[in-house]
Parts: sequence; structure tokens; C-alpha cells
Amino acid sequence: MSIQQFTSTATIADPIEMEVFVNRLLSITEDMNNTLVRSSFSTNIKERKDCSVALFDRAGRLVSQGTQIPLHLGSLNGAVEAVLAQYPVDTIKDGDTFICNDPYLANGSHLPDINIVTPVFWEGTLRFFAANIAHHSDVGGAVPGSIAGGLTSIFQEGIRIPVSRIARNGVIEDDLLRLICSNCRDPEERGLDLRVQIATNERGSEAVRELIRHMGLPKVLQSVEDVLTYTRTRLANRIAELKEGSYQFTNMLDDDGMGGGDPVPITVTLTVADGILSFDFTGSGPQARGAMNLPINALNATVYYAVKALLDPELPPNAGLFAAIRVSAPKGTITNPEMPAAVGARSITAQKVAGAIFGAFRGLLPKEKVMASGNDLCPAIVFSGPLHQRAGEFIYLETIAGGSGARFDLDGMDAVHVHMTNSSNLPVEAMENEYPLRVEEYALIPNSGGAGRTRGGMGVARQIKVLESGIVFSARSDSHTVGVPTGVDGGHDGRRARLLRNPGGQNEEVMFSKTSNITLQAGESIRIETPGGGGYGEPSKREANKLRQDVLDGLVSAECASEDYGFSL
Repeated sequence: MSIQQFTSTATIADPIEMEVFVNRLLSITEDMNNTLVRSSFSTNIKERKDCSVALFDRAGRLVSQGTQIPLHLGSLNGAVEAVLAQYPVDTIKDGDTFICNDPYLANGSHLPDINIVTPVFWEGTLRFFAANIAHHSDVGGAVPGSIAGGLTSIFQEGIRIPVSRIARNGVIEDDLLRLICSNCRDPEERGLDLRVQIATNERGSEAVRELIRHMGLPKVLQSVEDVLTYTRTRLANRIAELKEGSYQFTNMLDDDGMGGGDPVPITVTLTVADGILSFDFTGSGPQARGAMNLPINALNATVYYAVKALLDPELPPNAGLFAAIRVSAPKGTITNPEMPAAVGARSITAQKVAGAIFGAFRGLLPKEKVMASGNDLCPAIVFSGPLHQRAGEFIYLETIAGGSGARFDLDGMDAVHVHMTNSSNLPVEAMENEYPLRVEEYALIPNSGGAGRTRGGMGVARQIKVLESGIVFSARSDSHTVGVPTGVDGGHDGRRARLLRNPGGQNEEVMFSKTSNITLQAGESIRIETPGGGGYGEPSKREANKLRQDVLDGLVSAECASEDYGFSL
């Protein structure tokens, strides 16, 4: 049975018990996620919370996903599916734990996202799986951080892990763990975080067993079916409210990761027919030369997120969501690459896909539910250098927020992650305490949100000085030259992104959005500026008191208020 298929009873046995059950599941996943965050060692997990958790049944159906990062659903779904494909149920033993990360060998989305899957047994029979995923700051490869837009092959991006047993009878396979960690730039940190991931699943497994003890196995299994039925039926009701037809939208990437080529279209055709939502990505660009390719499981996760966000944000995230959704993308394109295409920077493409889906829904939803484009990015910066307190290299990785798009009755949010990513920022104090780096500026960018009756959210400037020579810098970003957060209904577009070396100095340099392996000297600075969101409606119709407050808050300059809004203080 595939993950996207399931059978269930036609009716819900007890709606009240089902609602309680849903919240019990969420309490388990939230506890798992809190355990993973609080116990980890790397800043990317413990501070930025770049991780997710989920529960699956023995058939590999998603039962509950934690409220973390939507893009991780692709890897989690794929990992459990890969485990069941590699190991038939009767060969999986109590005390086993599995590890994987590869997009081609194990349905992952990129190599730094390492999945841990643990079977949950009850009275000697496999009943569920506890799973988690964490973005490790480095898994080897050609560049520190293991991701660069200009990498051309999966073999350059780090260690590839097919589905493998990382524990037997509850005992970790130290040889395999040592092999994996020895291929990373900070083996001690990798090993510690992987052990935390394994322990997190053990905690989740015990919570599931406690749930069964409390409710009884028959009632738990029936409640799972009820939850899936409820989700499927509720989404079917939302789809039935939509007007049948086809709707298309194209988002743009500046390039395919290598620079110097043509912009890359991300095109989706949304079709509503016979109670099914179909998403066809024919017309999107060819398979990227660089690492911008989006594996199919990550594409699926992006579609599921967009449907949930646009049609029913409170819909429980489980396999019932998948039943009425169809996704197709030609092989060998940027939205469905073929081995050995590099995929490390796939999050940027996923954001553009989400933005394209939101754009396609503009032709379908009432204007009150339409949203202007957000920054539709996941810009990331990476600094690395030698560790002084122990062997290895430090890797500081951060994805930077930007502006979200304006809505019919609300301004876009300032300085937030949008769509597929949901990680926290790294606090300045934590960064400066752990790394030889100093934050010179961390601020909103005035006028970066598109003007409108409701304005787009503001982008972010983050400027960092290196305090030691020899620190290596890489970045991955987009919407520097072509892509732009579009406004709607007369709203203006948001401002594009920029990446600068030594800003404000005589040797200031505008850098390529996907630069990598740049060696910096002590005293040099890097500045990244992220896009703002698009505006909604004619700027001249913005309420005067709101615009006046924007000017007083420094979000909109007096000049912009005059030129874009026709407003004079």
C-alpha cells in the first residue's frame, strides 16, 4: 500500500473522541519536537529549530505531523515509504531504528536533512512509526554547509545515506554512526545530534504506547481511521465550493544556480474537476545545471502545504489530505529532476513553487482570500572556519526572513519566513558567543514592501563582520535580478534582494546570489538584504493614518509616501 492510498470507514465513529484523539497526537508530536530542540547541540537545531517530527501507521500513512516546517513533510513521507520498500514489515524488529537522507535512494529532499525512523511495536506487532528529520549544518561535500547553488551533482553535496539500520535491539550501530560522522566537517556535533534524534523517537514511541495503554488498541486504530476520513471529507467539502476550471501562474527564478543563463520559469496549471485538485508543472524550466532542482517528494509537500494554507488552514495534516490531490511534473525538469542532479538549494525552488500555486489560486478564490506574493525565498548564508576548542570546523548556517504579501484587509508581515520554511532566527547573542562573527546590523529595510492599500511586509538586512582571517562564506538566494514579489489589484511589487561584500566601503562588491567558497579576511563584512512582499490594491487608497504611522515607524520614507502613495506629510 502506498502512502497516498488508504481505506477507511465511511462514517466517523465518535466525532468528539476523534477531536480529543487529534489533540493527543499533536501533544505527542509537539513533545517530540521540544525534546529534539532542547537536547540538540548544533545551533541550527537547538536555536533555529530546523527540524520536524511525525507519526505514521504501519502502512506508512501519515497520521500526524508536528507544527514545524512544511517542506520536511516530503522527506518524512519519503523516508517511511523507503523503509517499507527496503524492509518488509515482517523483517522489521522491535528495537530497530533506520536512517536515510538521499533524494534518489531514499525519497529525501536534500542531503543535510537526515531522517530517523523508528518502528513502534505493541504486544510484538508493528503498529506505528515515529519519525523525525533535522537539518544538519554540514554533511560533507565540496563546500562547508554542503549546499551551494553552483554544485552540479549530488556527489558533490555530501554523504549519501540509503535506508540503513542505525540501531538493532535498541543498541546504536557505532560503526555506521562513525562512518557517517567522519564524512562531516564537525563529526562530534553530528554524532551528538544524531543520537538526540534517535532518543527523540524513543520518547515518541513510548508516548504512543502509553496512548494505546490508555485507550486500547482497537479504539486507537479506529480513531486513526476516523481522523483520516474526517480530513479527506473536510477537504472534499472545500473543493466542492470551488468553481471548476483551469488556472495558471508562472513564477521566476533568476537562474538555475550557475548564473549566466536564462531565467527559469516555475509554471503551474491548477485544474479543479470532479472533486480533484490537479497540479501540472509542465512548462517549468529544464533540469537545472546547478543545485536548484526540487525532488518530487519535496514538490508534493509543497503542493500539500499550499492546499491546506489556502483552503483550510485548520485541516489536520495527515494522509487524508492527499486523497483528492494529483501532482504531475515531467521527468528531467527542475520540479522533477533525474539522478544525479544536485538538489541542495531546493528550498528556494520550493518557495517559488508555493508562490506560483498561490498565484494560480488568485483566479479561483474570492478577492478577500487572495494574497500578494511574499518574498517566496529561503535565502541562506553560511560562514565556516576552524574550531579552536576541539577538532573540526564550525558551520554557522542561517536562513533569513523577508516580507510576506499583503492581503485584502491586512498588511503583509515584516521579517517572517513564508511558505515552506518556518525556522527561527539565530539570536545575535548566541551567534557572537559561539562563532568569531559580529552582527553589525539586523534591521528592517525601509520601503522594501510593495506599496498598496494594504502594503507588503518589509524585508530584512543582516550584516555580519568576520573577526578572523580565513573564514569561508557561501550564500544561496534569488530574486536579485528577475524574480520579484508581485502585487495584486494595483498593488506595487516588493523590492528585490541584494548581497554585498564590504558594504559602504571603497571596495564594496555586489555579489552573485549563489556565491560559494569565498575566503574572507578579518574585518570584512557581508550584507544580505531580502525581498519585501507585494502590495494589495491601489496605494492611493491606503488609510492616511496607517501611512502616517508607517512613516513615523521608519518603514516608509517621506519620499516614498509622496511618490508611491501621493501622500504629503
